[in-house]
Amino acid sequence: MAAPSASLVAAVLAHSGRLEKEDLGTRIARLSRRVEELKGEVCNMINKKYNEFLPSMQSAEDLVSQVDSLCSNIDLLKSRIENEVQQDLNVAVAEFTELKQQLERDSLVLSLLKQLQEFDTAVKDYKTALLEKKYVAAAFHLEKARSSLKTLESRKGFELKVLKALGTELTVQTQNMLYHLGEEWRQMVLWKLPSSKEISGAETVLQMELRLCTMPPKEDQVTGPPVASVLQAFAVLGELHTRLKHFGQLLLKYILKPLIAYPSLRPLLEEQPDTAILRFESAEPNLEHPSPVEVFDKIRLVLEALHKHLLSVSLSECGEDDKNSKVILSEVLGDMIWEEMCDCLIQECLVYSIPASSKKLVQYIEVIKSTEEFEKSLKNMGFLKGDATDLLKYARNVNSHFANKKCQDVIVAARNLMTSEIHNTVKITPDSSIAIPKLPDPGSGDHLKTQKASKTPPNELIHLENETGLSKHTYSMPCCRISVSVEKLMELAYQTLLEATTSTDQCCIQLFYSVRNIFHLFYDVVPTYHKENLQKLPQLAAIHHNNCMYIAHHLLTLGHQFRYRLANILYDGAATFVDLVPGFRRLGMECFLAQMRVQKGEILERLSSAKNFSNMDNEENYSAANKATRQLLHQLKRLGKVWQDVLPVNIYCKAMGTLLNTALSEIISRITALEDISAEDADRLHALGRTMLEEGPLVFTPLLDENKNEKYQEEVPVYVQKWMMFKELMMVLQASLQDIVDRWADGKGPLAAEFSPTEVKSLIRALFQNTERRAAALAKIK
Repeated sequence: MAAPSASLVAAVLAHSGRLEKEDLGTRIARLSRRVEELKGEVCNMINKKYNEFLPSMQSAEDLVSQVDSLCSNIDLLKSRIENEVQQDLNVAVAEFTELKQQLERDSLVLSLLKQLQEFDTAVKDYKTALLEKKYVAAAFHLEKARSSLKTLESRKGFELKVLKALGTELTVQTQNMLYHLGEEWRQMVLWKLPSSKEISGAETVLQMELRLCTMPPKEDQVTGPPVASVLQAFAVLGELHTRLKHFGQLLLKYILKPLIAYPSLRPLLEEQPDTAILRFESAEPNLEHPSPVEVFDKIRLVLEALHKHLLSVSLSECGEDDKNSKVILSEVLGDMIWEEMCDCLIQECLVYSIPASSKKLVQYIEVIKSTEEFEKSLKNMGFLKGDATDLLKYARNVNSHFANKKCQDVIVAARNLMTSEIHNTVKITPDSSIAIPKLPDPGSGDHLKTQKASKTPPNELIHLENETGLSKHTYSMPCCRISVSVEKLMELAYQTLLEATTSTDQCCIQLFYSVRNIFHLFYDVVPTYHKENLQKLPQLAAIHHNNCMYIAHHLLTLGHQFRYRLANILYDGAATFVDLVPGFRRLGMECFLAQMRVQKGEILERLSSAKNFSNMDNEENYSAANKATRQLLHQLKRLGKVWQDVLPVNIYCKAMGTLLNTALSEIISRITALEDISAEDADRLHALGRTMLEEGPLVFTPLLDENKNEKYQEEVPVYVQKWMMFKELMMVLQASLQDIVDRWADGKGPLAAEFSPTEVKSLIRALFQNTERRAAALAKIK
């Protein structure tokens, strides 16, 4: 490798003019050879010194001196190379680099000039094509000019002032092109829209009209281009989606959505040689809500017209015949409008077509089939692609929608009943069998769910009544009045459960729990919604009490009646309403007891104005006591009339007996607390008491037939705990000491049955003066 290196150095030195007489390469070669020779001699010497143990010190020193001399020659040559040859090399490289950079600058300038030339040529060609109405070619020339301008703008460090002017020119020409294309588009797709922007009804959109120009271009005349060329030009300029989106919005607002929402609208297509006109006509609707089959036919007619006269072309977004760049207009428009149109079809059409009865579910197959055909036709025209859409999924999922709709309708109907007036009532008797639908015999297998062998056959329970000899009224509701709305509510519950027995398992379960939700809703809504009336009006409180007891009565057996006809999952004890019974009984009792507390409060308030029944010889005091007694009896009589024929007889008698007992207890406690009762006081107190004894039973009028009420008036002591005590007190007020002792009868008489010895002694001390006879009488009371 020494010779080529020497030649290179010699060439450089020769070029620089500094080559001396002795060729540098030759000297280097000679030095190299000498180095090799010394290397051999040194190796030989070392070998002799260490292997042969020969004294060669002198020869070694000679070799050292020769090596030193050779090294100094090499250093001298190396220094000359670094100081002279390297300097010349650096100068040459710098000159070459400068020339290269200059060449690159010249090439870039030539490239920029070429791009400017291409931009100018493209703009000229665009203007020529635009004048000839060759819109597709014009669009491509415009895009070519845009590409050239982008290349010019991407050259960093060469920002030409002319670029801003070129950009402005390109923008102006683009807008000019879009304007011309827009004018051509408006001539081919002409909308006549209603004067009102907001669609308020079918009459509004009857003014709408869409004209599609189908006239082909004539070869011998410069006429408007066909639809395909205009849309292709829009595609090249990147404006196709914008135009179609605006068209799709108008199509949805003024044609498709009105056709879905208004059953009276019919699309009318008029085809002429060079124009297709789409408008609406009005017809009398068959149904309140549009039929899916009819709506699909209307929309199909509109989309077929658009596909035939406007969208049956495929375009290329890049202007080349590349299959991957092909754009099908119907697909583009379909992607834009389908989701919104699908939602509208579901919300305005399919929702209302869901059957309200499970018996009509079979007829819904026609709607599912029509939906499938509708989507298939849209796919054939290119408006849809892919598998089943949300529209078809919704139609096919009819069982779930039926269950949801049915449950929603049930809850809405139930809530309307709960918020209706309570005072509209109907009479319930033991013979009433309202609201109970006729169910098939469990043994017949009609609608009977599959049962496991371990389950008790229902046939064993059928003849229970006859075997035990129970009366048919054993578990009947007593006679009373309930709200008409509650009767209808129970009918709704029975009918819904009956519907569940003929439904699919999923629907059956949903309907069953909807019925449970009815009663939960009643528990929450009625006491809150009617709260004020239930507190103020005793009759409504009584009716509400009956309503709750009526519902609880039916809940006891409601689940059992349908147990063997519901879904298997509900068979094993889940189909029950018994858990709701205590809550409804408590709800009715709490409301009625609250009303009872109100009435008790009023009774005590009236008696508080009776001056404690003291000093009856005072006219003012007697008048106050007499007035309080009269008001008390009037209140009880009024309640008796209000609750008459409403409450069950036993509840009525207990309620009236409790209130009358409250009044008598208060009167008794006031009189027995008196320390001094004069003869006149006793007479007047007895007169007041006689009024209570005579008129008190008359407040017991549970039945409309007065003759039948006598029985309950005679049984007053049964319902009024303090009645006999009050009669004994009245006797004491008019009795002598001997009469009192006789009625005490050593603690065994009727007086002792009602009063304690202390109370009797207190009455004797208040009524009689302190005499030996009184002392003797007191001694016998023990």
